[in-house]
Parts: sequence; C-alpha cells; structure tokens
Amino acid sequence: MSTEPVIPQQILITGGRAPVALEWARLLHRNGHYVYVAESSRYHLCRVSSAVVESFQVPPPRQQPQLYLSALEQLIIEHQIDLLLPTCEEIFYIAQGLERLQRVCRVLTPSLSTLHTLHHKGKFIEQVIMNNQVAPNTFSVAEPSTDSYDYSVPDAEGHTFVRKPIYSRFASRVIMPWEPRRIIASKKQKTTANTMITTETTAMNKQYESSAWIAQQYIKGKAVCTYSLVHKGIVIAHATYTSNYRTSRTGASVYFEAIEHNKAYEWVCQFVQGIPVEDQHPSNTAFCGQISFDFIEEDSTGILYPIECNPRTTSGIHLFQHQDTMIQALLDPESIAQSGQVIMPAVGTARVLTLPMWIAGIKYNRDWQAWKNWWNSLQRATDVVYQADDRKPFWEQFRLVAQALRTCRTERISLTEALTHDIEWNGKESL
Repeated sequence: MSTEPVIPQQILITGGRAPVALEWARLLHRNGHYVYVAESSRYHLCRVSSAVVESFQVPPPRQQPQLYLSALEQLIIEHQIDLLLPTCEEIFYIAQGLERLQRVCRVLTPSLSTLHTLHHKGKFIEQVIMNNQVAPNTFSVAEPSTDSYDYSVPDAEGHTFVRKPIYSRFASRVIMPWEPRRIIASKKQKTTANTMITTETTAMNKQYESSAWIAQQYIKGKAVCTYSLVHKGIVIAHATYTSNYRTSRTGASVYFEAIEHNKAYEWVCQFVQGIPVEDQHPSNTAFCGQISFDFIEEDSTGILYPIECNPRTTSGIHLFQHQDTMIQALLDPESIAQSGQVIMPAVGTARVLTLPMWIAGIKYNRDWQAWKNWWNSLQRATDVVYQADDRKPFWEQFRLVAQALRTCRTERISLTEALTHDIEWNGKESL
C-alpha cells in the first residue's frame, strides 16, 4: 500500500438523500478530499452536511434522464471532478450515459447490461446458477390476482414460495407464503435452480421479459447481508452483517452489526469473478464497483442461499465509519488489490438508524425480553446520521420525510415509494 501524501481529489456523489451517501461524504472529507453532491430532491441529508463543499439540485433521473446526464456532465467539467460516485438507483441512469460521462472523469459503475443482470431478481439467480453456485428454486409468475393456486401449500419437494416483483427495493410488495394472496402461475414454468442452466436459459429469459414477478423458494433461516468493493474481479473491501431490526417484517434494515462469516465472503469472491463484463471501460476486464447481497442461511442445513443482489452502495458501508483505508480502496483500488489486503470492519461494529429503530421497537417488541434485547442493541450501536461535529443532517431527516409525505399525497403512493420515486429504475426506463 502507498504511504505517499494524499493528493486531494474532487468527488461528485449522487443520491445525497441516502445515509450511505452521507457516510461516503464524511469518509472522503475526513481524508482531505473535496465532496460535491448532485441530488434531484430539494431536501437531502448531504445538503446540510459540513462534509460537503457544495450541493446541487439536478433534474430527476427517472423523469428527465437526458437533462440529468447533462447536468452531471456540466458539474463534472465545471468543478474538475475526478470521480463520480453513484450510491442509489440513479446508478442505472448514470450507466446509460457511461460512455459519455467517463470521457470527463472516472465513474464507479459497471455497464448497464451488467447492472441489469444483477438487479433483476430472476436474472441474478440465473447468473448464480451459471456460476455453479447453489440458489433457491426461482421461476417467473404472473402478477398477484385472485387465481385459485395457493403457494402457501408445499409442492412435491415440500417447498412454499415467496412472491415479489423482479424490480423492487426495501423488500416492498413482497408476499410471504402465509399471506392470503394468490398469483397466476403454471408449475410448468418452474426450473430446478440447483443445476446448471443450459438450453432452458432462453426460455427463462423470455418468461422474465413477459412477467414482472417471480416466485422464489421460501428458506427458513437467518438473514445475512454483505457489502463489497470490487476491483477487476477482486474483493478489496468486504463486510458481512446481520440485520435483526427492520421497518417491517420483511422491510428495510435499520440496524447493522458486523459478523465474521467465511462462507459469505468466499461466496462473494467466487461470484464476482464470474460476472460477465460488457461495454465497461476497456481497462477493466472483470467486474469493478460496489456490490451487495442478501442471503438466507438455512436453519436445518447451514446452506447459504443468495436471495437478491444490489449492485450499488448499501448499508454495509456504515460499518467502515472509522476505517480510512476505505478511501484508498475507493480512489486507488489497484494498490489495495496488488497488496492482497481485504479491508473489513471489526466484528461487533454496530450502526443504527435511530428514528426507524424506535419505530421498529414500538411495532414489534411484544414482551420484556424483546425490549431488553432491542435496548441492548440500541446502546451498543452508533447512529448512522447523527455526528457531534456534523449535526444538521440529523434534523434534515425530518424535512426529507415531510417532503416524502407530501409526495405520498400528490402521487398516491406509499412512503417507501415516495422516497425513491424520482430515482428508482424498473427495467423499462430508457433514454
């Protein structure tokens, strides 16, 4: 690893509403770099952070992708940006303009086709199988309806199934096996996901193109999450963590605690080496970027089943709060890769989103022991947003939520959807 003095770089972060963007901004600022933020939301956490030199409101990428890319390009040129760092689903719109943007600075994203393969919940499982890794049985289905087929009844192998959209975030719209809702599906569509896909791949692709939902084998077990920074197919930073508290039974995590989990780390290392790379920068012959996974570790067998992939920043970045080497991994990944070092947070490191953690406690703690465990978890974790020398983002949370509530009313959507309605990507958006 290099010991030369740090040369300050100009970094442009997108997705400034997200706590993960604030985490990156603070890490970069503490290490002497200049952070700018481009965000379509009027209010966002990074807007008022002392870690940010300047924040810019840009057109919404989902509704105005061309104008969004033009605004980013102008900011990059005007402020001599060295790195464009996407953090949320705006990464898909940035990837659509990757060829254009990487002419003027380094952009931390793979190609759109690679992102799509990983983000699409069905195609991701296909890729897992093509890598000869174990996956849950997964197949395409029609949208939820009043059809008489009941997926809560075990099939011939004894499996029940979870249903979910192929594009979603924060586990929204997931239908668990025991929920009294039904979907139209033919059992003939099902494929055996623990064997290599060969001639069936084309048929599965056609199914996924015509269907917006999948059914996936329900695995009884413990949720395990990972976040990794990858350079040319090599994992250079990695966190495995548990998420015991969520906004709902299957919703977004609000508590993150680092654990040691060799199986998860080895799984990620194997998978990223097998990701097909298309239309990426010529110097990159293997996957480069941030990548995150959700797993279920089956109670009865200990088998680790991949459930979903997020090819972007996720909450695991919070576990690197005090690890300045993450900045070298971000800005000089080649040196970390050549050193053979893998940056990991200390086991037991815990971070929390305090406000939703309180809501989760009130909603789901039903006895004294649950409250005691919840309180102990809260006490050993540090808040993701609040920081003594950068307090304004904590109060900005309330403006952000108030703005989202107004969007709920005008657009008639849920609060979760309102928080991402202008940046989310559902596969059909194009320039």
